[in-house]
Parts: sequence; structure tokens; C-alpha cells
Amino acid sequence: MNNAIGLLELRSIAEGIKTADVMVKAGDVELLFCGTACPGKFLVLVGGQVGAVRSAINGGHQVAEEWLVDEMLIPNVHRSVFSAISATSNVSNVKAIGIIETYSVASCILAADKAAKSGNVDLIEVRLAKGMGGKSFMLLSGEIGAVKAAVAAGVEVIKDNGVLVSQVVISGPDQAVINHLI
Repeated sequence: MNNAIGLLELRSIAEGIKTADVMVKAGDVELLFCGTACPGKFLVLVGGQVGAVRSAINGGHQVAEEWLVDEMLIPNVHRSVFSAISATSNVSNVKAIGIIETYSVASCILAADKAAKSGNVDLIEVRLAKGMGGKSFMLLSGEIGAVKAAVAAGVEVIKDNGVLVSQVVISGPDQAVINHLI
């Protein structure tokens, strides 16, 4: 079972593919995402046990060198982050929606993890900078008070990095909006 998640973001697609190969070979990890992201970057996202993810990140560092833009390692990541990244979350009875929008993938995943750990909320999705000019966002749902607290917790962990674009909480979203998000 995966309990850690790691990310390397590179500014070269070719170097990113090479880095992904090295990372998967360096540790017993699951490749969660490997592909392009706006604007012309490449993301390698892996999951696994903490030591294996750390080995993969270290192996990736050795080849990424000057192409590295950003990185992240979250040990003991909240289990719902994995399904939210793959957009396979099963969420029903949405009473409120929380959104955190960021300028980087790593900051969005960090915010999602913190928000999920903050209380009784369900992560719906973590969208990874594809077709959005390099931005990322996360969606979560729950009771209005829990959603407000989760969004505040997620924002708190990234607010000083200059990567927060916006944060929104919607109480009682219309079913048409919910249908398009879930």
C-alpha cells in the first residue's frame, strides 16, 4: 500500500521521460503520473513506501540536474490524494465544495493532503496543470464548516510560497455544477 508520494517537475519533456525511467528503476514505486503539463513541462509523480519514494526522487535528481523546476515528497500522505489525482474519487451527497487553485502542481498536492487531513471532507479531484497554463486546482466536498476548515488548512501550508491563485467555498452548489465536477 502506498503511503508516500513524490514529484519531480522538469522544464524538458525529453529529460522528463529519461528521469521517469530512472525514478521507476531506482525504487519500488508506482508511476502515478508521467506526462506533459502546461506550459511545456514534464511531471513525474510516484507513490510507494517512504524509502522507495525517497530513492526514486534521489535517482531522479541525479539525471534531472538543471532541468528540475520543482519537487515534493510527502511521507504519510492522506490515502484520498491518490484517487483524487487519478480522478477516481467516489463522492456523493455534496453539501459544499471547496476549491484551492495554485500556480504549481507540488503546491496543489501539498494543499490537498493538508486539507484532507484537516477533517471530515472528501477529496474529489486534484487537477495537474494540463491545459490550464501551468495552474493546478483541487476540489473537495463535505459539510460547510468542514469544507471551510479544510480549505483554510490547505491554504495555510502554501500561502507563504506565492503560489496561491484563489480559494473558494461554495455552500449548497447547484446539482448541475456537481454533475460536471463529479
